[in-house]
Amino acid sequence: MASTVSDGDDSVDRYRRAQRGLSRLLLRDVGRLWRLFSPTRPAAFPDWLEAANEVVTQFGDMSASLASEFYDAQRVGAAVDDAFTVPLADPPPAEQSESSLRWATHDVWPQEGDAEAQREPLASRLAVAERRTEAVTQKLVADQGRETIRQAVRQDRQAVGYARAAALGACAFCRLMASRGMVYKSAGTAGRDANERFSGDASVAKFHDDCHCGIIPVFRGQQFELSAHAQEWDRLYREYAAPFPGDQLRRFRRAIAEHG
Repeated sequence: MASTVSDGDDSVDRYRRAQRGLSRLLLRDVGRLWRLFSPTRPAAFPDWLEAANEVVTQFGDMSASLASEFYDAQRVGAAVDDAFTVPLADPPPAEQSESSLRWATHDVWPQEGDAEAQREPLASRLAVAERRTEAVTQKLVADQGRETIRQAVRQDRQAVGYARAAALGACAFCRLMASRGMVYKSAGTAGRDANERFSGDASVAKFHDDCHCGIIPVFRGQQFELSAHAQEWDRLYREYAAPFPGDQLRRFRRAIAEHG
């Protein structure tokens, strides 16, 4: 009899909580670093960027390690016998981190042709920049953990795919993606049970800032089952949103607000 794995499993919940705990520690350090950010000393901005990137790299490596441990534990739970070493995902390239951090803080500095943002008091612009900095660093770090699992699924011959696990308080987009269940790494490994509408990376691989969704690997001999709350999200989508192409996410968001 095939074993089952679900986005509602205790092991998945513990892993998601561990990654959220890591995010809290990250934001603590980002907050400490923010005290060094000074709009009156633009010459010091490159040093702040470098320090922020070091924080992202440090915590990203920890996120990847948590993901590796979770993957190994899920593999043991699936009774997979042959050996496999989880490849840890690399930190984001320095230019990617720098681009995200520059975007987060760009309204602090005078910008040609951006008079509207500059009309806001500096204190307000600094508060927005701090929130954006927290959000982009959280995503960069969490993405390294998620990519570790995606990478492992692609390389592990015993892995057949992965699914998305969203928390109860997740946004409508994340709930919709989680309700799709397991997304196969290829049509060939999916076999006759593949649902082309849901196959491929696009339905689970998009994550936004401050997103705490996780990725769950599924192995040969396992069946994936949606948790009770993800089944309810799926029901709401099919009943209130699926029949309206082009307007599905908005209708799904409204269905959650009215019936969720």
